[in-house]
Amino acid sequence: MSTPRSQLSGHEPIAAALDAGEPLRLVLVAREPRDPAIAALADRAKALGVPVRETSSDSLRRLSLTSPPAEILALVGAPPDADRETVLASGGIVWLLVGLAYPGNTGFAIRMAEVSGAHGVFVDSDFLHEGRREALRASMRADRFLPVFWEGALGVIAAARAAGRRVLAVEDVGTRRPWEVDLTEPLLLLIGGERDGIPRDVLAACDGALAIPMRGFIPSYNLQAAMAIVAGEHLRQLAGV
Repeated sequence: MSTPRSQLSGHEPIAAALDAGEPLRLVLVAREPRDPAIAALADRAKALGVPVRETSSDSLRRLSLTSPPAEILALVGAPPDADRETVLASGGIVWLLVGLAYPGNTGFAIRMAEVSGAHGVFVDSDFLHEGRREALRASMRADRFLPVFWEGALGVIAAARAAGRRVLAVEDVGTRRPWEVDLTEPLLLLIGGERDGIPRDVLAACDGALAIPMRGFIPSYNLQAAMAIVAGEHLRQLAGV
């Protein structure tokens, strides 16, 4: 079973994780920490081979889950620079975004995936270099914390299935609701573009599809809202509530 992605905040949890040999993949530390013990902890993590990055107090404030914000944070789980095979072989959720038309929406979707603890994101799009840069900027540079790949959908589906993942689309043609499916197993979840959804050939390559109930007149959710509904159900199932 893979290690869930999570944030550790402050000296004691991070020191305990280093003592226990937990897989810390990244440490963010204030450029000039007020507490000398924080600087020493960052040096210890670096000596153990953990990537350590100095960052601003504003960045730590935005990222920290505690109040007041901690002067040191750590990421547990898959490394942000993991390759495709490592990500697909891990457990948890991996997202595949297919045919998104706007870099901003793509970035918001990548951010949503990171916040909900996904193990990686694949993007099948026509964006060139500048479009990809815009998407990553809109994601709040979530690619610093989880792997993001730019690849064709059918190749990703084939690789995911070879790695033992089920492949499920989130599309209105689905016959099951997210809460009717086990979302705790390793999954590749697909979601399509704002205008045309998931292409037919890509949809046909999936193992099934999930539909999110809708009761309004407008026929579709915003992309990130649909992802958040599925991701929230995934987290609820993991928590056993």
